[in-house]
Amino acid sequence: MYGMIQNMASQLAGYQRAYLKRRAHALEPVVTVGKLANSAALQEHLDRELNNHELIKIRFVDHKEERHQLARELCSVSGAELVTIIGHVAILYRAHAEPEQRRISIPQRGVQ
Repeated sequence: MYGMIQNMASQLAGYQRAYLKRRAHALEPVVTVGKLANSAALQEHLDRELNNHELIKIRFVDHKEERHQLARELCSVSGAELVTIIGHVAILYRAHAEPEQRRISIPQRGVQ
């Protein structure tokens, strides 16, 4: 379902990542990764938050040493794009599946 979105998201340019990073600055983490890093409940919660917000922060409470790998796995499972990891917080982005419900408009260079 999100395969096309994931392919589009993996094409994010540096200036687009910087834009998303600025947008995420004031956000609080809405997903916490604890002992059960790959549980079905965590994946459902992540999917729900991405549908609601498109741009979210994830805090790693446990598995801090593996946060880069876990963030990539969560992106793969959810169809999201890893914008960046700062400390123990990852920023993820996934455009809403319905274009009319998208909250974030990613800037495009060379497109008028």
